[in-house]
Amino acid sequence: MGSKQPTTPPLLSPEPTPGRGSFGARVRAYFFTGLLVAGPLAITAYITWWLIALIDGWMRPLIPTAYNPETYLRFSVPGVGLLAAFVGLTLLGFLTANLVGRSFVAFGERLLDRTPFVRSLYKGVKQIFETVFKQDGTSFRRVGLIEWPGPGLWSICLVSEHTRGRLAAAMPGDGYLNVFVPCTPNPTTGYFVVMHESLIKDLDVSTDEAFKMIMSMGIIQPEDRLPQLAALPPQAAEPSLP
Repeated sequence: MGSKQPTTPPLLSPEPTPGRGSFGARVRAYFFTGLLVAGPLAITAYITWWLIALIDGWMRPLIPTAYNPETYLRFSVPGVGLLAAFVGLTLLGFLTANLVGRSFVAFGERLLDRTPFVRSLYKGVKQIFETVFKQDGTSFRRVGLIEWPGPGLWSICLVSEHTRGRLAAAMPGDGYLNVFVPCTPNPTTGYFVVMHESLIKDLDVSTDEAFKMIMSMGIIQPEDRLPQLAALPPQAAEPSLP
């Protein structure tokens, strides 16, 4: 009796590639290949164009007519408002950096401090901006895993700051952190949780990688760094001894 050659089960057969299989399979493969190339480019271009148009709509009415290129041209110039916003914010930061600018800002903040409701809103928004955008800050740069929403269920969290002030005084003991547990696929919504640092497992991933994993519902995962280390020659992977 001759031995039978092993065959691949139909469910485990590889995907058809261009040049193999029937004409329909090749067309299907070509279509999805083109979709993978054009889809991300189209979505990125759409979001970028929408953002530029949004900022242009806000800033174009504030540009003096004499300095607006559309006054002399017969067509709209995209990005004029974005450029004006960049120049205006940079100039505002330059003027605020000196003594006169700081005096005007302090005077305006004193006026807002006397206005009900606006006072609390302004202080809260300003504190968030100062915490997130400060150059030496560590907010949301630490990614971790916590057992959430129950035992045995793990969720990605972003560490915002150490718990301080009256909130820390109300906690039993020290070593608590303020963490943000984002929702998927919209990471701008989530839960604010105060947890002890010992309950947070640090992840060796960046904030960008964590957001990609959350927005893709786990489809896009951070690449493992171990194969890259294994691919190095032995003398490069092992530290040299003195």
